[in-house]
Amino acid sequence: MPILVDTSVWIEYFRHGKNLERLDFIIDENLVVTNDLILAELIPFLKIRKQNKIISLLHNINKLPININWEQIIEFQHKCLKNGLNGVGIPDLIIAQNAKQNGCEVYTLDNHFQLIKNIVKLELTT
Repeated sequence: MPILVDTSVWIEYFRHGKNLERLDFIIDENLVVTNDLILAELIPFLKIRKQNKIISLLHNINKLPININWEQIIEFQHKCLKNGLNGVGIPDLIIAQNAKQNGCEVYTLDNHFQLIKNIVKLELTT
């Protein structure tokens, strides 16, 4: 099953070398996928640091198309609010929806995904 690696994992990987073993395994097994939202969160900072090789490598990862179903995003947000979660951002909900649409797990360090996984029926990898 493909694994959509969230921005939070990449940031820790690039900044601190954390999650090296797990992310390296996902990369080595050719399971990693990304999308334009995650790239849009990562690449500006990498450009500032002139990390052109990393940018090029990220662009070579299989990219999922983002087909936003706004009604579903509204429903996800409604369910979150009903369950007392009012801090979940739309970008996180779009990433969750994108993973679900493409039959992917999400690898993340962002606590929001742990909080919403049962609400939106999201598969997370550990």
